[in-house]
Amino acid sequence: MEKIEPALYLIPVTLGETEYQKVLPEYNKKILRGIKNFIVENRRSAIRFLKLADSSIDIDSLEFLELNEHSDLARISNYLDPLLKKKLPMGIISEAGCPAVADPGAAVVEMAQKKNLKVVPLSGPSSMIMAVMASGLNGQSFAFNGYLPVKPNERAAKIRQLENRAWNEKQTQLFIEAPYRNLKMLESILNSCRNETLVCVAAGLTTEQEFIKTLSVAEWKKSNEPPINKLPAIFLIYRS
Repeated sequence: MEKIEPALYLIPVTLGETEYQKVLPEYNKKILRGIKNFIVENRRSAIRFLKLADSSIDIDSLEFLELNEHSDLARISNYLDPLLKKKLPMGIISEAGCPAVADPGAAVVEMAQKKNLKVVPLSGPSSMIMAVMASGLNGQSFAFNGYLPVKPNERAAKIRQLENRAWNEKQTQLFIEAPYRNLKMLESILNSCRNETLVCVAAGLTTEQEFIKTLSVAEWKKSNEPPINKLPAIFLIYRS
């Protein structure tokens, strides 16, 4: 095992079915080879990622603790013990993209900061940042709003609220939806926003199915249905 500094390493993963070397630096592999203790959102997908990154990693020698939306945060106080008590490096692996950004891993990072442990974020793809980069919308001021309400009336009201912020504060508004509801979300946006509002859909980022397009609401209404069904997607709205 390669020797690395004891710290909590935040390890980005691919955003989908993408070659490791296409989106992640070689340096990250060195870090992965030096860690035996991982906090992961899903054990199976974390193992799949580790095998993709470096087939020489001995999976059976690793320890995994799961932390996801079903976890009881009152029961994770000992998750950092290998680092805190034994000075062993630890890693956080999310389901997709960067750990602790719209991700349960944030709870462990918060705990590490409170315990004055070193936290090291590694380079990797962030769908939110990549969507802003490619949208042509305001990259000086933007806000990520997570998931919007599921109930149609509440969702429409939230979309209109975010649209008002985009126009009044000149701030790009980002949000996400469960991939199988992408087309319903786009329909809600088009039914709720004014025709002049700009809407970007960025789906399947870094994969062969990547789709990124920015149009006004009026232009989207005249366009063919985008190929975004069941793809992880970011939706962005901004003033024209």
